[in-house]
Amino acid sequence: MSDVKNKVYRRSHEPIFWGLFGAGGMLTAFITPVMVLITGILIPLGLMGREDLSYDKVHGFATSWYGAIILFVLISLPLWHTLHRVFHGLHDLGIDGNKVIQRVVCYGFAFTVTVFVFTLLLQLV
Repeated sequence: MSDVKNKVYRRSHEPIFWGLFGAGGMLTAFITPVMVLITGILIPLGLMGREDLSYDKVHGFATSWYGAIILFVLISLPLWHTLHRVFHGLHDLGIDGNKVIQRVVCYGFAFTVTVFVFTLLLQLV
């Protein structure tokens, strides 16, 4: 019993990344087929007007506060999902170099792009 009390428990940061991974994967699974349907089938077949995705309409959407939030989520969460998958894919491929460097590169890139997208969208609104 005293071993349990004296044991030092270290908190892991991994649940944060798994949460972002799961949210990005779910979002990608739901949004990607819709985007393929709209841009790959409906617009080329003329079932949806090209003016629906015109620059003015898309710019108007991106410069509204709700559009900026939606675009931020649609860009950042799939990015976190992808880079978390890359990080664990390196392990699956047997590239077991310095895990700290791999984490910094993968998650650092996702964080940097997320901050960049946030500041860019903040300037648009």
